Amino acid sequence: MRKLSYFIGTTIDGFIADPDGGYDFFFAHLTEDYAPTLFSAYPETIPTPGRTAAGIAEAPNKRFDTVLQGRGTYEHGLAVGLTSPYAHLRQIVFSRTLTPSPDPAVEVTAEDPLSVVRRLKQEDGLGIWLCGGADLAGQLLPEIDELIIKQYPVVAGSGTPLFRTGFEPRAFTLTDSRVFERGNVILTYARTAPSASTGTPTDAGSPDGPDAC
Repeated sequence: MRKLSYFIGTTIDGFIADPDGGYDFFFAHLTEDYAPTLFSAYPETIPTPGRTAAGIAEAPNKRFDTVLQGRGTYEHGLAVGLTSPYAHLRQIVFSRTLTPSPDPAVEVTAEDPLSVVRRLKQEDGLGIWLCGGADLAGQLLPEIDELIIKQYPVVAGSGTPLFRTGFEPRAFTLTDSRVFERGNVILTYARTAPSASTGTPTDAGSPDGPDAC
């Protein structure tokens, strides 16, 4: 079965964008040792124009062949005339108001995101990349199998959070971490499997234990 991965950049304090939805402040932290790693390990997550500029336009997809976006995320490209930001992927945008699609290469749907993802997982192919934003991530949290967090060495104070949803703690297990020269970190988490006997995450600690805080 295909996996749904939330691959996203964030500040130390957990914001993926500024209060207006912009994320240009992250670009100052694309250091010499960090950017090449993104280009080589995650080439399909670079927008099509950026792939051309980086000389990786022909790079094969390594992890994902489908990208999911909410309307707010997709509109960042529309604002600069980019109607098909990831032309090398199957593109699905969730919106009840953006019709018809601005580009024939982009599928716009008002269908329930959970239903769409569960159907996509049954198909053959590479993984499914959740690009953003916070509302869509909150809706899809029950189906997210993996978090790939690009943590930048900056504190924002406020902005758009990683998830916008109700309080419902879910456990994830750290499976990989990469630290770069100037403090960028790529953290990979897998959804923690529930215990067969209790139905609770296998690594969940007691709320009354010494490390409950």
